[in-house]
Amino acid sequence: MKNAHDLVAEAKAQVPEIPLEQAEEALRKADVLIDVREADEYLAGHIPGAIHMSRGVLEFKLSGAPALAARDLKIVLYCKTSGRAALAARSLQAMGYLDVQSLAGGFDAWSAAGKPVASPQAPTFD
Repeated sequence: MKNAHDLVAEAKAQVPEIPLEQAEEALRKADVLIDVREADEYLAGHIPGAIHMSRGVLEFKLSGAPALAARDLKIVLYCKTSGRAALAARSLQAMGYLDVQSLAGGFDAWSAAGKPVASPQAPTFD
């Protein structure tokens, strides 16, 4: 019987991972950057320019977004450490997306390297 780690390992064997050293260039070339973490994780901080689609609803949101229907889009996915992103990327490949990659090490590696992090600003009521 397979466990979660087995599934992630299989996905990572089939999905190109972008090394952190090449991440900024890959993000510039991407058509879309998707954060597949949960909403609270995204709101606590995310890679600038990322759109949020939790892994649990990713396929449904993509299916309902005509702007993301082209199967030749360059898509980069990330999560906290890269497991969920690899699984999500496999799912997008199964949907017919041709150019899907995940960020090695995920958001944790990105932020630990001192790369820019965006956070929504809470409104002020002065």
